[in-house]
Amino acid sequence: MPSLKEVRSRIVSVNSTKQITAAMKMVSAAKLRRAQDAITRMRPYAEKLQQILSNVSASLDSSEGKYSQQREVKKVLLVAIVSNRGLAGAFNSQVFRQIRRTAAQLESEGKTVHVLPLGKKAMDAYRRTKYFSEALPTDGASLYDGLSFDKAAPKAELLMELFANGTYDQIALVYNKFKNAAVQILVEEPYLPVAPPKADASSKAAPSKVDYIMEPSREEIVENIIPKSLKIQLYKALLDSNAAEHGARMTAMHKATDNADSLLKGLKLTYNKARQASITNEILEIVGGAEALKG
Repeated sequence: MPSLKEVRSRIVSVNSTKQITAAMKMVSAAKLRRAQDAITRMRPYAEKLQQILSNVSASLDSSEGKYSQQREVKKVLLVAIVSNRGLAGAFNSQVFRQIRRTAAQLESEGKTVHVLPLGKKAMDAYRRTKYFSEALPTDGASLYDGLSFDKAAPKAELLMELFANGTYDQIALVYNKFKNAAVQILVEEPYLPVAPPKADASSKAAPSKVDYIMEPSREEIVENIIPKSLKIQLYKALLDSNAAEHGARMTAMHKATDNADSLLKGLKLTYNKARQASITNEILEIVGGAEALKG
């Protein structure tokens, strides 16, 4: 049985950890509310815009729709959207696992795969691997210092440029989609080229081609509207990941606090047993000494 001093030291240590995890849970809960409001407002707009973007791109000629060109895929860029901090359960690791699976499959088909890390944890994971290219930026962690559309737009412009100039033939986003505080859905979402509209799952018919009236002109649609739509899609993914991060961290810290409570109960029981044994030994020694004096 451990000594009283050892058990007392462990109780103090676990109690300190419990206070930290409880505080982190409260902070994440406060941040989650703001992040959840942001993605809830953005998601319907972004999803409808994505649908319109797919239809518009499908109606353009191959010479006009430079962001919807279907080329032979030789080089693929996977955008890893994770967090700057840990202590969020499997939030970051499940993105890394999905990228490993996808990269292994693409490499088995003879394709080259690179990863663009958005988030400090992704930079730490890929910076010294074969998947990181020196031509890619290394400032992805700064996105979360006041996440906004203005910060996401340059990254989207970079992705569009890398696709348009032929550096990469396919770009996909890998991130956690926010569902609720306890559930995050891992998503691997095609980004470029812009995918054509999908057929309705309830019917086997081909998707109907929407005939849009282009105003002011096709050229302005291609040069302004489609790039702006792609920026919003990336911003939506970042908002989703940000809300999912706070939900995952709140859940992880809640479980850690509960585990600390359980551990404290066991340690206090062990402490009381050790203290009782110590008192019993002292009483026996006193009784033994008294008996010896009598003799």
